[in-house]
Amino acid sequence: MDVDRPGPGEELNTGEVTVPRVAASVIVLRDSDAGPEVLLVQRNPDARFMGGAWVFPGGAVHDDDGDPAGTAVRELEEEAGIRMEDRSALVAWSRWITPAQVKIRFDTWFYVARAPEGAEATVDGEECVDATWLRPQEALDASGRDELLLVFPTIRHLQELAMFETVESTLEFGSERRIQPIEPRVVLDQGGVARVLLPGEDGYEAAAREPA
Repeated sequence: MDVDRPGPGEELNTGEVTVPRVAASVIVLRDSDAGPEVLLVQRNPDARFMGGAWVFPGGAVHDDDGDPAGTAVRELEEEAGIRMEDRSALVAWSRWITPAQVKIRFDTWFYVARAPEGAEATVDGEECVDATWLRPQEALDASGRDELLLVFPTIRHLQELAMFETVESTLEFGSERRIQPIEPRVVLDQGGVARVLLPGEDGYEAAAREPA
């Protein structure tokens, strides 16, 4: 599982910085005997951006969404066929901004929510072609075996979610969590391989906007 490289379709940018589009994604959770499971949908392999990757349902904010939470609700129904009747059930979890060194950028709000009773995912077949429920650690293990293509933000969120034993404890933690924007930076090592750095990691402050 290589978390040090930008995801598929995340082309590096050496021109002017792209202004990130506001977006939202919802992490839908349900309890199981072995612990919480999370819903992942697979993006169409033919998509130019993150083709084939398994992600949380989400997308860019539309004018009539009202706010990012509205976007998360809409995208969940469009991509996974799950209707969230009460948008107040969404708990803001994090906010990630695509590195300035990447061409396609988003300023994404991630929410966590309990799955509606009896909810089953039905993908749209166009933007998303498959769906699965997995415990976070199961998804990470599958990625480590190259059975599941995951991108950096998804991996980091799954690592956090793997620490919780119930959906309720996840939601409680999220409701008390202070959200600060996270904007990774991309650097190229001497071999030309891109690495993703998070705030606080060695080299983050010195990382230039243009990979060098």
